Amino acid sequence: MVALTERTQKRLTMETSEIAPETTAIRSLDWDRDRFDIEFGLQNGTTYNSFLIRGEQTALVDTSHAKFRQQYLDTLAGLIDPAEIDYLIISHTEPDHSGLVKDMLELAPKVTVVGSKVAIQFLEDLVHSPFKRRIVKNGDKLDLGNGHELEFVIAPNLHWPDTSFSFDHKTSILFTCDAFGMHYCSDRTFDEDLAAIDEDFRYYYDCLMGPNARSVLSALKRMGELPEIGTIATGHGPLLRHHVEELTSRYRQWSQAQTKAETNVAVFYTSDYGYSDRLSQAIAHGITKTGVAVEMMDLKSADPQEVRELVDNAAGLVIGATPTSNPNAQAALSTILASAKPKQSIGLFESGGGDDESLYPLRNKFRELGLTEAFPAILIKETPNDATYQLCDEAGTDLGQWLSRDKAVKQMKSLDSDLDKALGRVSGGLYIITAQKGNVNGAMLASWVTQASFKPLGVTIAVAKDRAIESLMHTGDKFVLNVLEEGNYQALMKHFLKRFPPGADRFAGVKTQQANNGSPILTDALAYIECVVASRMELTDHYIIYAIIDAGRVSKSEALTAVHHRKVGNHY
Repeated sequence: MVALTERTQKRLTMETSEIAPETTAIRSLDWDRDRFDIEFGLQNGTTYNSFLIRGEQTALVDTSHAKFRQQYLDTLAGLIDPAEIDYLIISHTEPDHSGLVKDMLELAPKVTVVGSKVAIQFLEDLVHSPFKRRIVKNGDKLDLGNGHELEFVIAPNLHWPDTSFSFDHKTSILFTCDAFGMHYCSDRTFDEDLAAIDEDFRYYYDCLMGPNARSVLSALKRMGELPEIGTIATGHGPLLRHHVEELTSRYRQWSQAQTKAETNVAVFYTSDYGYSDRLSQAIAHGITKTGVAVEMMDLKSADPQEVRELVDNAAGLVIGATPTSNPNAQAALSTILASAKPKQSIGLFESGGGDDESLYPLRNKFRELGLTEAFPAILIKETPNDATYQLCDEAGTDLGQWLSRDKAVKQMKSLDSDLDKALGRVSGGLYIITAQKGNVNGAMLASWVTQASFKPLGVTIAVAKDRAIESLMHTGDKFVLNVLEEGNYQALMKHFLKRFPPGADRFAGVKTQQANNGSPILTDALAYIECVVASRMELTDHYIIYAIIDAGRVSKSEALTAVHHRKVGNHY
């Protein structure tokens, strides 16, 4: 039975659904959420999922976001008297899942909070009052009675250091919080329509799980020791029941590809401090777009030996400013400084926590050690917005491209000379793709563009994975295809071929006007075509974007399109 409340003006609704015997999903549906953490492409809102399991004793798995406080508590009270809940299982303490823990402890003062050691430590800082607790390790079990025996799987860094899964042996449900989720809001409780969720599932992995690929593989290995999993009850989006094997296999495939990278970067952040975790995720996402692997570590819970090993194996380091009041974070930072080596690349950011170790003395220390600064220090004092996350994403991409420059040159020389020259004779036009979404804009010089359909009118564009504009070209995003004019394209081409620093305005000094879809039109272009992304296909190093045409216009009917003639075919 599904109960869906009437949509409010903010479109925050609640849904409850019996997903197995004595097991109820409590889903907080956020229909209009247009951004979550670092995900520029979020189009379909999100959900925050919580679960009630009733054996002889009762357990609540996770809570919800604070924005749902009254709706969630009213919905829960309609299912059970909160004071009767015996266990509150915390999969991890990120606020979107633990935002109502304080409320639950007030309503159920006798409840026992269950979580990993790190999760309980984080909750102590969050709650600031005594509570009953039970720390669980990998393989520990909790018997609720009536066959509901929960087995815990410790899965750190998915995507916080305190994450744990719990498996109900009676219902074969694995509760995974962030892992295997997606930001996708719909009335459907389960994953019946794979095509509808496919892109959101991948994008969520790329943003939040890809930078922790080794941790994903460790979690999958531990999951393999459980009996067959019938349902994955995620913390965001639809629950996985119809495509469990397919979607977990994708996680394995993507993570194995990440861990095979020849170069890796260690990213150090401080969870639940300022915006450190979100900024670090954005930087990590930018790095992974270049094919460079990332390993992330929370300085608050870091083991000195693990820090040392991570630094020793890394070609680059990214470090968020640490709170001076946290001894463990400061000790970890000292270990990084002691382990850093000349020729490593370094990137620093400040998260706005208010108690930061100053970046400038820290930057000077790394310079004295001989490390190369890969991007200018990022100083964030206010709440991050889209432009902030784009800046961090681009900074990460710059770092990844710098570290993989030798590999790129090697690839350029790898094709047979005759084949290379022959492929280079495949010519294309010259275009500039422009896009605007909120306060983030992007532009890209393109030549791999072709008309792809008549009904509807459509085009395809090849976009390299490490291009900044890639984040603005997901399904539903809008852009303008500007056609350059033969004999009058050099100035625009030269401008957009420049290497822009992270966060730079691509359109400074260029004449533009706004298209109906909000993206910039280049005034000096021969023609423009307004497009909306209908789908995208992933290739090895590019995405093929298929877009439907909404409108267009030619400024000079007698002029011709500029043509790009290459000499070789294995690089631009």
